[in-house]
Amino acid sequence: MNEHSPDTGTAVLDPAVAARLTRDPAGLVAAVVQQHDTKEVLMLGWMDDEALRRTLTEGRVTFWSRSRQEYWRKGDTSGHVQHVRAVSLDCDGDALLVQVDQTGPACHTGTRTCFDGRDLGAVVAG
Repeated sequence: MNEHSPDTGTAVLDPAVAARLTRDPAGLVAAVVQQHDTKEVLMLGWMDDEALRRTLTEGRVTFWSRSRQEYWRKGDTSGHVQHVRAVSLDCDGDALLVQVDQTGPACHTGTRTCFDGRDLGAVVAG
């Protein structure tokens, strides 16, 4: 159990999965969200053990909101739902790749991704 998860006495994240996670000091792991068929990167969110458990078992993506200090399930208020297709852990255990079927915009600004129109103009090598 981490500092965010309520002590409900109910289901917890599979201990074998939890043991593979490398959390930041706040108990969180970065979750990169990608459209499953196009491979388009949609957004970045944060998950603790409980958010990951919900994501793995409920078929919808749940995050821990660092600003609101509460769980939020993508699409509950906007209707822009993320249906889980696959969840993978990176080699260091400190980042998740969540492949989804996105309904509507992924970004709270109304754009398809949180990265639309935000190119920083990096020099392309080669």
